[in-house]
Amino acid sequence: MFYGTAVWDPWLIVGQIICLQCSFYLSVGVFMILFLGLRVPRLSLVYFFDYATLTTSTVTGWCVIASFLFTSLAGAVYMIFVVERARKCLDFSATLYIIHLYLCILNGGWPSSMAWWVVNGTGLAVMALLAEYLCIKREQREIPMDRFHSRV
Repeated sequence: MFYGTAVWDPWLIVGQIICLQCSFYLSVGVFMILFLGLRVPRLSLVYFFDYATLTTSTVTGWCVIASFLFTSLAGAVYMIFVVERARKCLDFSATLYIIHLYLCILNGGWPSSMAWWVVNGTGLAVMALLAEYLCIKREQREIPMDRFHSRV
């Protein structure tokens, strides 16, 4: 992909969103297994989409919070490979969390917990800012020149 050309490809954008969303929920699941695996008798989608599970009053709630925050770190790394452009990271991060909000509304209603909003807002900010930083670092790398093609 040439960085100078800006071709609008809606199917590519939809594919990137689907890839990021699936990676996001896969990461949440892995972190939930790591943090909640021994704490709860059975993991379910309630921990993914019900705002009531994001609470600071129980150890289980803190494990769910940690799962979502570590997932935002992993999501920033995924964006390096899926999005590849620093200027698109905020858009894709916001889209991911808006879709997550919609799925939470479908499952448990409007999130009325302040902890849910703080955790997801922090996750959005961490994912977007870290992904932009990592993509900028990747974009600014020097292009290696082959010694046979250089004319010095």
